[in-house]
Amino acid sequence: MTSEPLARLADEIRAEAWDLALGVVEEGLRDDAIPPLARLGRVAQLGDMPTFIAELAEHVRRPKPERLRRGSRLAAVVRDHAREREALGFAPRDIVTEFLVLRRVLWRLVLDRTATLDEGDVFVLEERLHDVIDSLVTECVVAYFDRATSELSYKARHDALTDLLNHASFTRALELELERAKRYGSGVTLVFLDFDDFKEINDTYGHRAGDEVLRRVAELLRAELRQSDLAGRMGGDEFAAFLAESDQDTGAVFLHRLRRRIGELSDSGELVLPIPIAISAGVTRYPDDGEDAETLFAIADARLYEAKRANAA
Repeated sequence: MTSEPLARLADEIRAEAWDLALGVVEEGLRDDAIPPLARLGRVAQLGDMPTFIAELAEHVRRPKPERLRRGSRLAAVVRDHAREREALGFAPRDIVTEFLVLRRVLWRLVLDRTATLDEGDVFVLEERLHDVIDSLVTECVVAYFDRATSELSYKARHDALTDLLNHASFTRALELELERAKRYGSGVTLVFLDFDDFKEINDTYGHRAGDEVLRRVAELLRAELRQSDLAGRMGGDEFAAFLAESDQDTGAVFLHRLRRRIGELSDSGELVLPIPIAISAGVTRYPDDGEDAETLFAIADARLYEAKRANAA
């Protein structure tokens, strides 16, 4: 139950939400307590703080445990707030400090009204205020670690230069796709390719130019993929792609389109190179050439070097 004096104070907090939020901003700017605030306009400085204060007032008046649980509407707002703050240059410490400042601002208001509250009301108010603010801080911290963990996981799975899957992640994804293809009786095409005379590009213009070629061709490779397909950088100038639910001609059609895009890039003059960009490729298909990733890669590798020898002849 909420006493009448406590309910009136909750209504007052809700009515003064904007002024209290401005108080948080002013205190955050004081002595550079929250440095990123100084770079923002007034609306951005406030962020979602008025909303949090209104929710806090509602919890003081009508406490509901579900309001503070993970997955609640309030938790979603807090997580969005934390992401937006990070995008504006706030460190996790700055975001948490905002809520600690909010606690101080609210408690000053409470101290000004203690004459209207008995000891029991003060205890209940303190508990409810702390419950909400602790929940806000917790959600912000969890949101930060969720994002950080997600970023680390992404970096662990992707090649830093091209942003394609790395060797291990691509191979695992291919294995999973083959398992799916076996269940549904569909085909999977593996395309394994590398550049012709890539060493000449590096030797003539340096590894920075070579890296730029790898990045640009990776972009073209990615652009040719359907939503169900994936590509990876297997190491050096070697790339691979698997094409899900493919037929006998899918690999050849894919390579034709990719070579046309690479030719257009070479002809555009965007990259000043001693030779045109050219690729050799080996293509295999499940189930015709093999039933596991290792076998398909071995055959594709052999066909790649057959194609490379033919191109050099």
